[in-house]
Amino acid sequence: MPTSAVVFDADETLLDLRPAVTGALVAVLEEMRRRTPAAAAVRLADLESDWGAVFGALSAAPVQEIRRAALARSLARAALDDHLDEFAALFFARRFALTRPFPDALPALAALRRRHLLGFATNGNSRTERCGLAGEFAFELYAHENGLPKKPAPEFYAAVVEAAGMTPSHVVYVGDSLEHDVVAAQAAGLRAVWLNRAGLPLPTGVRPDGEVRSLAELPGLVQLLGSGIAASR
Repeated sequence: MPTSAVVFDADETLLDLRPAVTGALVAVLEEMRRRTPAAAAVRLADLESDWGAVFGALSAAPVQEIRRAALARSLARAALDDHLDEFAALFFARRFALTRPFPDALPALAALRRRHLLGFATNGNSRTERCGLAGEFAFELYAHENGLPKKPAPEFYAAVVEAAGMTPSHVVYVGDSLEHDVVAAQAAGLRAVWLNRAGLPLPTGVRPDGEVRSLAELPGLVQLLGSGIAASR
């Protein structure tokens, strides 16, 4: 049996979400323009900014609700408010059709699976079976299912540890967000690896247990972390 678990964030960690969201918004904008001349002045940048405009007030809500609120704001720009359900269905169909793992994701999962239990735990709505990750994990956790709160809530990480069936120090959480995936995970007793694809500087006071620029580096790093776990027993 594996003696440690590696658990992953979804969006922008395993999944290249931004092109999928952009493609979905383009589809929405094209349909808006097809339906009414009033949408001619609406730009893609307007639709992108509508997410930021509603996110702050709704950050604790399910991602799907936040997206619907952003779409409602976008549709109001062209007096298409009454068609929210249709446009939401269009957006999500296109978003999931375009969502794919980063090229380094599946090879890293295959390498890690030889030695470690793998988990998937996300705030978002990127379900594995719709994003090219079906069957890759021993367990999956989604915020807002079965009362699970979003990261950075301690309860989220308690659920991760429970699903892994190990002590917190034997669980490595991997993600792109320093606040949600590193600081919050460490506060709950897990080890945390920051996926820093952009090569950003590490802020003062934050110390991940490891940092990688690509998931290709992760199996070697986790092996080193595992050596530390074994030595501390």
